[in-house]
Amino acid sequence: MTIVRTALTQATWTGDKESMLAKHEQFTRDAAAQGAKIICYQELFYGPYFGIVQDTKYYEYAESVPGPITERFQALAKELDIVIVLPVYEEDQPGVLYNTAAVIDSDGSYLGKYRKHHIPHLPKFWEKFYFRPGNLGYPVFDTAVGKIGVNICYDRHFPEGWRALALNGAQIVFNPNATAPGISNRLWEIEQPAAAVANGMFVVATNRVGLEDNEYGDEAVNFYGSSYVVGPDGAFVGEVGSSTEPELLIRDIDLGKVREVRERWQFFRDRRPDAYGPLVAP
Repeated sequence: MTIVRTALTQATWTGDKESMLAKHEQFTRDAAAQGAKIICYQELFYGPYFGIVQDTKYYEYAESVPGPITERFQALAKELDIVIVLPVYEEDQPGVLYNTAAVIDSDGSYLGKYRKHHIPHLPKFWEKFYFRPGNLGYPVFDTAVGKIGVNICYDRHFPEGWRALALNGAQIVFNPNATAPGISNRLWEIEQPAAAVANGMFVVATNRVGLEDNEYGDEAVNFYGSSYVVGPDGAFVGEVGSSTEPELLIRDIDLGKVREVRERWQFFRDRRPDAYGPLVAP
């Protein structure tokens, strides 16, 4: 039995980048003090969710990965002996921008990054204005706590990504989000548990919380938090997070359940890739 104490956060935009960085540094210190060995923040954690508008001023939040923020949290990871899943707005070069998550191991080493594949373009989610689709595949990172993958927000609606991560060896997939009320509420309750069951793995889903009216006034989106961890059997690990308040959640993940569930439900054995050709036809 391998228990991984896992931390996940949900936060409200404070109004400035530096205070958001400091807030998440403190979340990480608090998590480490409680024995957590890995932590994941929400999507684009150090800024507002700027997809609500189309404004070039928000390009200023982008930076190289690795870069200043990655390096800052590498030092923190090494100090605290904790793995960090770090969602960052990435500038590959001027005008080439990605919604990215860096993965930092507990010794402070940069293991690599995942770039969000699926980019929505809907009212108040104008993400194609800010991001190119990811082009690095579905990497799995061999960390101090086990093999992990990342799926970012809108990616969760597409089952292929979850399956690719599982087939690549992921035991835990972290899913940082900026998800707002409406038709997504019911999907939030069922999609990640369904993905966990279908692929015999843990899913850690983090979401923003609160109203960003300090940035967008009456146009602000009220994010509903409700972050959670779900296991390969579809059962929640602990309670679902608050729907209204910032929060640090600590959950113990038993990686032994991955083997237990996969041996009970032989979904990987019974797959039929030879029959799935039409699914990937353009």
